[in-house]
Amino acid sequence: MIKMAKKFTFRGKTLEELKKMSLTEFAQLLCSRERRKLNRGLTHAEKRLVEKLQKKDFVKTHCRDMIVLPSFVGKTIAIYNGKTFVSVTIEPEMIGMRLGEFAPTRAEVKHSSPGIGATRSTAHASVK
Repeated sequence: MIKMAKKFTFRGKTLEELKKMSLTEFAQLLCSRERRKLNRGLTHAEKRLVEKLQKKDFVKTHCRDMIVLPSFVGKTIAIYNGKTFVSVTIEPEMIGMRLGEFAPTRAEVKHSSPGIGATRSTAHASVK
């Protein structure tokens, strides 16, 4: 049995059709929260990000609330997570999501043994 590669579509539109759309037409395909954000207009920093991505394939940004547009597909964006920049290559499945979703700000908690004073038995232990 031969498996065919599944062709990407977003709300019934191919990637090529999405790239040809204007920003307002694309906004109509998104959920209400993202649609309202795009209809309000992009901030100055978000406009600069879009311009930089048209020129380069790699950009660093602090704009975690920017919505992934079809023109971003294939580019690498380093998203600031509050401590470092996390490099993310944008794939078609990410369209319509926000950049901050791909750079978690909180690390997973990894507990080890309890420290001194954490339990009653260690409260009287010597600190040496």
